[in-house]
Amino acid sequence: MLPERFSERMQEMLGAEYGEFVQEFGEDRHQALRINPLKRLGEGRKGMESTVHTMAKRFNLTPVSWEENGYYYGKEDQPGRHPYHAAGVYYIQEPSAMAVVPLMEVQPGEKVLDLCAAPGGKSTQIAGYLQGKGLLISNEIHSARAKILSENIERMGVVNACVTNESPTHLSEKFPEYFDKILVDAPCSGEGMFRKSEVACEEWSLENVELCAVRQDEILDCATKMLRPGGRLVYSTCTFAPQENEGSISRFLERHPDFVLLPIDKAGMGLREGVCDGRTEWAYYGRQEGVCDDKPEKTYDSAAQGDLRNTLRLWPHYVRGEGHFAAVLQKAGNLPEGYEPVPAGGLEQGISGSDKKLAAWWEFWQDLTGGTDLDGRFMWFGDHLYLIPKGMPALKGMKVLRPGLHLGTMRKNRFEPAHALALALNPANTRHTCQLWTEDSLIAAYLNGQTFPYEGEKGWYLVTVDGYSVGWGKLAGGIMKNHYPKGLRQG
Repeated sequence: MLPERFSERMQEMLGAEYGEFVQEFGEDRHQALRINPLKRLGEGRKGMESTVHTMAKRFNLTPVSWEENGYYYGKEDQPGRHPYHAAGVYYIQEPSAMAVVPLMEVQPGEKVLDLCAAPGGKSTQIAGYLQGKGLLISNEIHSARAKILSENIERMGVVNACVTNESPTHLSEKFPEYFDKILVDAPCSGEGMFRKSEVACEEWSLENVELCAVRQDEILDCATKMLRPGGRLVYSTCTFAPQENEGSISRFLERHPDFVLLPIDKAGMGLREGVCDGRTEWAYYGRQEGVCDDKPEKTYDSAAQGDLRNTLRLWPHYVRGEGHFAAVLQKAGNLPEGYEPVPAGGLEQGISGSDKKLAAWWEFWQDLTGGTDLDGRFMWFGDHLYLIPKGMPALKGMKVLRPGLHLGTMRKNRFEPAHALALALNPANTRHTCQLWTEDSLIAAYLNGQTFPYEGEKGWYLVTVDGYSVGWGKLAGGIMKNHYPKGLRQG
């Protein structure tokens, strides 16, 4: 049952389209997954093609037109229970949500901020475009959700992300004009998720729409301070409310005349012309009370700053996905060639690879890989060792859950590798691998935490499923001891 006041508003907004819109809520929602380019079998496009081919044997896949690695799967498929999910081969993600990150046009080597990142779908999608190069700051203000975000960053094998648990205001003080690209996937009233979540439907109110609009304005204002001149800011929501969509963008452009609204190539996304455009007439919808008091004396300069029809609206009665909104904004100005922005606290120095405390780590790494080079510097968090990306900002005074790739822990002068390291490793670069297969009962036993017989040299082994790294085992006396994390075990 849709909320009555929501239905009344949508009928007023959509007119003759309303019947189609409501009818769609009675249909099954579309489900999709996004293949992780960081976990492909082999290098380059051939590696991705190999992964897609392997996946097609397991699931009924149909491409999502707006994300090259996105695929719908069949009702009979259960990808969340497959070993590939544990290995981070894919991320189960609502298909419309996949449309946002491609609009950022992220390039390897850039500094990117995902300001409202939990649970991690869009952050891990950004990481795929970065290809392990550059820096990703994934932030979530709510601590419980930040933990889930950190776990998903780990599962997808991301090596160059720092997960923070900060307010947008505090981050804006730390990173003045620092990022090349920023995503604000804003907290919203969640109307686009009504079919997916009964809770979102039950908790909805017009008052909450107004509160969300205020919060979105505040978050966007913080984001502008962190974006470098010429940088790109992408704003998105999963709601239909005009106050949170066209309204948020029109208010933003009123406050920030140094930004322009860029057009979105909707035809290139496989969308019919016109049906997914933003609605200019909704820019001031609902400005009767609260945040939406009357039209402002000064409106944004639509001739210079862009037409609201350039924003994107995904409607469930037009696309195979839920409701979503997105806008692409660019900040005026350019940086001098070779300019490197520096965060307010400077850069994290870490420790060099020659530090004596790293002796046990290097012994482990030499035995596992033969001494493969590592790109970055090291950092200790207590007894936990991390590899931090180049250009990592100084972390003092910030709430940080994950300052890079967790390599492992020192335990009484011995090194124990972290689960995150296993998921980030390419099995082709390791000397000791324990190869398991989907059809083999041993993979289920491993994910349940069981030990099993195995022959080989004693020591640490990277456990794989069909060639994808999934965790650690330690071989001694012909028995592979299980080091799959207890909290993730399926039994």
